[in-house]
Amino acid sequence: MESHLQHNPDLTSSVIFGLGLVYMVLFVMNAAWVRRSYAVDGNFRLNLGGLLGKGQEVPVAAIWAFYAFMLLMISIAHLTGTGSPQSFLLRMPEWMKQPINWLSDPRWFFIGSTAVFIAMIVLRSVWTTATAGWVLLNISLLFMAFSITDYDFRQIVGKPDNVPIVAMLYIVGFFTWLYFRKSVDNDKRRAEGRPLFEQEKNEKVLTWPDLVYTELICMIVVTAVLIAWGIVLQAPLEEPASAAKTPNPSKAPWYFLGLQEMLVYFDPWMAGVVLPSVILVGLMAIPYIDFNKLGNGYYTFNERKFAISTFLFGFLPLWVAMIVLGTFLRGPNWNFFSPYEYWDVHKLELLNNVNVSEWFWLNLMNQQLPVAAAGSSPLTQILTILLREWLGLVLVVAYLFVLPPIMAATVFRKFFTKMGFLRYMVLANLMLMMMSLPIKMVLRWVVRLKYIVAIPEWFFNI
Repeated sequence: MESHLQHNPDLTSSVIFGLGLVYMVLFVMNAAWVRRSYAVDGNFRLNLGGLLGKGQEVPVAAIWAFYAFMLLMISIAHLTGTGSPQSFLLRMPEWMKQPINWLSDPRWFFIGSTAVFIAMIVLRSVWTTATAGWVLLNISLLFMAFSITDYDFRQIVGKPDNVPIVAMLYIVGFFTWLYFRKSVDNDKRRAEGRPLFEQEKNEKVLTWPDLVYTELICMIVVTAVLIAWGIVLQAPLEEPASAAKTPNPSKAPWYFLGLQEMLVYFDPWMAGVVLPSVILVGLMAIPYIDFNKLGNGYYTFNERKFAISTFLFGFLPLWVAMIVLGTFLRGPNWNFFSPYEYWDVHKLELLNNVNVSEWFWLNLMNQQLPVAAAGSSPLTQILTILLREWLGLVLVVAYLFVLPPIMAATVFRKFFTKMGFLRYMVLANLMLMMMSLPIKMVLRWVVRLKYIVAIPEWFFNI
């Protein structure tokens, strides 16, 4: 590892100069924010231990002005300090890398993403303010800038294939913040008896020239961005495909990385056929099983808590987080690597995954797996397979057919009453199929479970 760092230093003159430009952009952004804060945020009382008497009224903008000034100083330090990269001090400290590397473990990564998702919903009225959103944006950009000083992180994030995914994360974050901001505002308006934002700000404009001008400007901006993108970043083209030499790791396009991650935990027929089909059928079935007529045509969360929470859980932790996992944390041999870890092709992780039938017969019963004798009749083979896999089959049947009635009698009683048997069963099974992914992931990470039902004779594994 040390020899790797010696040949590939964390910082070079070009990296330091580029980060100086990044900090300069951050300075300009926050200088503009100072002006906004001075007009909107007002003052706060500063009392230095009674030295100022009852305190002094200080504009909130002064804090942002100080922060912007620090960014300017850091930018100047980068732009003028490119001569000695090895002695440059502004870099990601090792003590900050350790907890991030620890949290990048797949178990903690999933727990952390789920915890962030829950906190995002519970604290939606806190983090959706303009100031909180600006703070989160600055924290994320500073984290990226400091992390770029690490060579291995820079190699992963800076790949031409991965740059759009980084941009996608910011786009998804912005529109998620925008939705919750508007929904919190509308829910507050509902509670206070005021008209909704869509009703109060219902200003109509003509298609020509207002809309056409806006579309023209957007088209010009996007074209300019794509041209600059094509000039700055090299096209991620590789040598012609060859069966004798395959990439390691061999990854699908970013929009299929979530699906590729699912293939780790499910059989190909399940992850590649059944689950995607269930997703498509579920999306088509939503209008027919939805009994809540509120929330149409305006932003809201309180009026559609269950539907929105379920959708966002499937989209953010179970899809976007899986893309992040497959892009930045999956390395050679499809092993897990932390963001600041060198992608060593020689890294091997021995995973002794076991099936439910193996655990039951070998570990619990201390017996050999039931195997049909060679040349036995088809009926004997079927009965032997059923005997071997009976526990897994019972668990699957209980999960899909016994658990929904229990849910209907307890936590989903309201849904069952309003939806009826058929629509409720469709909803319950769609939810259970969605939850099978995190359940299977957790079981793989915690108890090394491979398949609940393993019937290789029929190419049928669950």
